[in-house]
Amino acid sequence: MTNQPLRIGILGLIHDHVWDHLPQLQHTQNATLVAAFDTNQALRDRIGNEYGCPTYATPDELFSHHELDGVYIFSSNQEGAALALSAIERGLPVMIEKPMAANLSQAEAMLAAAHEKSVCLMVNWPFAWWPQMQHAITMAKAGEIGEIWQVKYRAAHAGPKELGCSDYFCDWLFNPELNGAGAMMDYCCYGCVLSSVLLGVPETITGFGGQYRPEPLGVEDNALIVMQYPKAIATAEGSWSQIGKLTAYATAIYGTKGTLIIEPQKKGRLMSASEDQPLGTEVKVQCPLLYLQTATEHFAHCVRSGEEPWELCSPHASLKAQAILEAGVQQLKQS
Repeated sequence: MTNQPLRIGILGLIHDHVWDHLPQLQHTQNATLVAAFDTNQALRDRIGNEYGCPTYATPDELFSHHELDGVYIFSSNQEGAALALSAIERGLPVMIEKPMAANLSQAEAMLAAAHEKSVCLMVNWPFAWWPQMQHAITMAKAGEIGEIWQVKYRAAHAGPKELGCSDYFCDWLFNPELNGAGAMMDYCCYGCVLSSVLLGVPETITGFGGQYRPEPLGVEDNALIVMQYPKAIATAEGSWSQIGKLTAYATAIYGTKGTLIIEPQKKGRLMSASEDQPLGTEVKVQCPLLYLQTATEHFAHCVRSGEEPWELCSPHASLKAQAILEAGVQQLKQS
């Protein structure tokens, strides 16, 4: 592949995260937005007006009018998996927004198709681009805090609508078929993939959840998944009813020689505690290389180099996370 910018098509605009990625395409030299598909005219109008790209009401129209080097998928979890398979069958590399799919069978089909076609399949996890998260994972896997015995992640806010999510986004987030569940699928997924990267496949999985908001959304608005390993435990928490930001997006990794606390967002700190420094000290975190700074830069790097996406965005780790989610969702349905 030449060093020309990757020609990217967007499949789906109903996942609000897409609007965070479009400026990346606008400002990078390594990729460029070519065209977009969505069934909603208002969303097609928005991206056309804001980014000046042609839009289409079906993916087939987009594929027939443009040569592409890859696609970004920002649809519902259910529909996104089908769009990913359609693109992969055309030999196109795919970046799809987390968690990967609405269920395990879809995720397995996507990974199998990507292997068969030898194309890049990258799952974007927004916290993958926090420098302190990257650094913490490197430290933990290098054994700098000893043997890991617990991983905790909590994602929480007052609710998608309260956060300002669009009606297009909420329409499928609150649909258990299109999303795969509710808060468990949307937010516990982060803790599941982090635990998969640091600890692997758990021996047992327990899922809980319920509707605790004053105005129920029709799906669980709070959920917890507990993962038991031979010598460790992990928890993934998700809430759509938390007031305030205390503990929201908090990450903790506990080892036999130390503890890491990862503060959220790109400017958050990485704190490390040990026997010598029980109250913790801030770890100096360097700015990552360009190809680890954003999803767009990383996808372009992987497509050009043929390298696998880095571990947190690897489809293999995401498939493990999907299996954990599937077990949690099944227990939630039976409760």
